[in-house]
Amino acid sequence: MEWNGICRGRLMTMETIEYVGSGGVTLMADVRGDPDANPILFMHGGGQTRHSWGGAAELLAERGWQTISIDLRGHGDSGWSEEGDYEAEHFAADINAVLATLGRKAVLVGASLGGRTATFVVGNGVPDLCRALVLVDITPKIETKGVERILAFMNKHPDGFETVEDAADAVAEYREHRSRPKDVSGLKKNLRLRENGRWYWHWDPKFLERRHPHEEAASEAISAAASRISIPTLLVRGGSSDVVSLANVEDFMRLVPHAEFVDVAEAGHMVAGDRNDAFAGGVITFLEKTFG
Repeated sequence: MEWNGICRGRLMTMETIEYVGSGGVTLMADVRGDPDANPILFMHGGGQTRHSWGGAAELLAERGWQTISIDLRGHGDSGWSEEGDYEAEHFAADINAVLATLGRKAVLVGASLGGRTATFVVGNGVPDLCRALVLVDITPKIETKGVERILAFMNKHPDGFETVEDAADAVAEYREHRSRPKDVSGLKKNLRLRENGRWYWHWDPKFLERRHPHEEAASEAISAAASRISIPTLLVRGGSSDVVSLANVEDFMRLVPHAEFVDVAEAGHMVAGDRNDAFAGGVITFLEKTFG
């Protein structure tokens, strides 16, 4: 456990804990804030980890929420599925298990893969488990070109990297609109050093081998789930996203007419990473408006 700051006059802690998902898969999570507060469960995108939510999770914990940033199966420090079970229903089953363990209604915040998982959970799950939904640059219908760019990046270096700096160069090439940081040591959270001395991305290669959650067949199931969403919902889009277009947003709003929408300028698909303050501010405004 680490001391992490002040929350409403009290010391705020962060600890890393282990949940058990569907089929016994271990799910690692960073938990911040008051353990008696209402929880917010953060779910990252494909190829990312729980650490992508650090800034937003800290800000919301300081606002009095308990924040739980989780590594989805096959990602980060969570377990891998030996059978390669990485379809939408498997991710959703894990989150349902976590929500059942919490025993309290949670706000779900999901980006990309995490957002599709959250949509599947809310649209097909037990209503009493969720209070609100925040989707980050993800809709049932998405732009093929943007998705192909993501998958090309994830598949590009199967033999790993000689150094962390080489991995940072690969990220900088993918995220052309952002400058490469001078200190790249934080990237080690997304890499694993193997016995051969090379650095590899953290995700299970089987995640890319099996039918990917972004495929058309999954889109139909996610659309059906979205049409059943009845809880307060916020859709956050990166203003420069090549994954979610404004036409995709319009389609989503027809499925979930009560949803609110925020377009974050100067942000791409990874909205929280590109404009954390703007993203967190939008979420805080939505939650305060919804729950007071």
